[in-house]
Amino acid sequence: MLDHHEVVRLYGPWVRRTPSDATARFAGYSGRWWVAGGWAIDAFVGSDREHGDLDIGIPRGSAAEFVDFVSPGLDVWAAAGSLTPVFRGSELRLPESVGNLWLRASGADPWEYDVMLESVEGATWMYKRDVRIARPLDECLWAHRGVTYLRPEVQLLLKAGNVRAKDEEDFERCLPVLAAADLRWLGDALRTAHPDHPWIDRLDQR
Repeated sequence: MLDHHEVVRLYGPWVRRTPSDATARFAGYSGRWWVAGGWAIDAFVGSDREHGDLDIGIPRGSAAEFVDFVSPGLDVWAAAGSLTPVFRGSELRLPESVGNLWLRASGADPWEYDVMLESVEGATWMYKRDVRIARPLDECLWAHRGVTYLRPEVQLLLKAGNVRAKDEEDFERCLPVLAAADLRWLGDALRTAHPDHPWIDRLDQR
């Protein structure tokens, strides 16, 4: 996976967006969405770090509704190793290889939002790398100051598939503040999907 600097070199810069920006931009959208990534960790632990972009999560099944809402104010591109434009007003079928939608005002403007397409069936969220791990979507989210965020134990599981320095930092920041039940959930999920993951030993020591 490319790091943020390589992504910028190849595909162009990202403008800094915050959860408050997203709340204003997506006001009026009837579907579910939430702030994910490092910003979600920040909100939970009460500290912050540098961010390359702002991650938004939506159910994969609502992608067409979301694209219709954000267009034409923002152009939508499907990200799956390469970038492909996505247009509103037609039946949208995204291949499973597309895990993210990138949004920007035009080709002359920086990217604004990285939208993660999450596996949600009905009211149940499922881990994209191992569907044996499932949880009610409502239990995956929490709200803070009017913004809905992905819970940190779920975000850490998503980060576990490709751990970078910032992911290690987020893991360390969460360890002291997550409840014992949430640490157990993360440990059990890692043992199921990533049984050799180095975080497991750290969680077992808590």
